[in-house]
Amino acid sequence: MTSTDLPAPIQTFIDATNRADSDAFVAAFTEDAYLNDWGREFHGRDGVRSWDRTDNIGVQSHFELVAVERGTDSDSYVVTLTVSGNGFNGTGPMTFRLRDGLIASLRIS
Repeated sequence: MTSTDLPAPIQTFIDATNRADSDAFVAAFTEDAYLNDWGREFHGRDGVRSWDRTDNIGVQSHFELVAVERGTDSDSYVVTLTVSGNGFNGTGPMTFRLRDGLIASLRIS
């Protein structure tokens, strides 16, 4: 799978982060989204917005796509990103589950 195969909600996740657009970032998630960042759990769009403020756009994160592959379910993807900014810096996998054209869950590990 190539970057041209990247599902639209995940592309929005990356693009919104890189242009520091918090509203577009949060809108890429379902109302009942679940985000797990190394065991820290965030629920719903309010939780996603909170995580974005403290761990993503709020610390000037920038994403560079390394790889994307299908996950174990037809609606899941494992996306490897290189992250830089004033928070976490490094390369690692993020597992996305999509529903209705939005991100229903994101697990960062």
